[in-house]
Amino acid sequence: RSNPLQRGKKFLDFGFDSCRIDAALLCFLFSSSLVVLTLLASFIYHFLRSHLTYTYYLFLAFLYDNKRRKKGIPHSYDAFVSYNVHDEAWVCGELLPELEGQQGWRLCLHHRDFEPGKPIVENITDAIYSSRKTICVISPNYLQSEWCSKEIQMASYRLFDEHKDVLIMVFLEDIPAKQLSPYFQIRILVKRSSYLSWPQDGQHTGVFWQKIRQALEREENAADHTGQPIVIH
Repeated sequence: RSNPLQRGKKFLDFGFDSCRIDAALLCFLFSSSLVVLTLLASFIYHFLRSHLTYTYYLFLAFLYDNKRRKKGIPHSYDAFVSYNVHDEAWVCGELLPELEGQQGWRLCLHHRDFEPGKPIVENITDAIYSSRKTICVISPNYLQSEWCSKEIQMASYRLFDEHKDVLIMVFLEDIPAKQLSPYFQIRILVKRSSYLSWPQDGQHTGVFWQKIRQALEREENAADHTGQPIVIH
């Protein structure tokens, strides 16, 4: 029932003070939320960006690996060569003539075998999983390359996931341990001694190429149960 004291009053005559929302409070809540979100985004960008990126690429590799296993797709190459463009002269002048020309291996290279127009991440994933092994040519230039970092991350994921001897690391020069400290995956692999070093000027290269041949000839399941490759250096 209506209040007798309010009979005869128009609707617009009623006071709405009790129904008003404090605009200052709304502004405070909005600005506070915006500040918190900005700080959170900054924290993620500066401290967790590399981890999130790594997780994303590992997820892509996981999906691709499952697809290949279900379809039983055979390998198209013996090895995918991951290198920085500044080291292309060594790859084309030393590595290719020996491994493809002399030893007869089928290698996958960026400039020659990547599919034009295809996203770079998909090309990298295809190259790694279409090859029996991955050869990473490590140098200071390699460490500074974002895409080279993605390639070795995916290759190391395959190594630790499949527990197979699928990764060969070649150091073109000695790199101090402190320079490797920011590169988590490379540092772990180096500690496990699963790498080769290119002979310096004046040193014989015959033993180096022999060890590369042995590494490529070795079956992928030659790794131990922890996923650690057999030491070849």
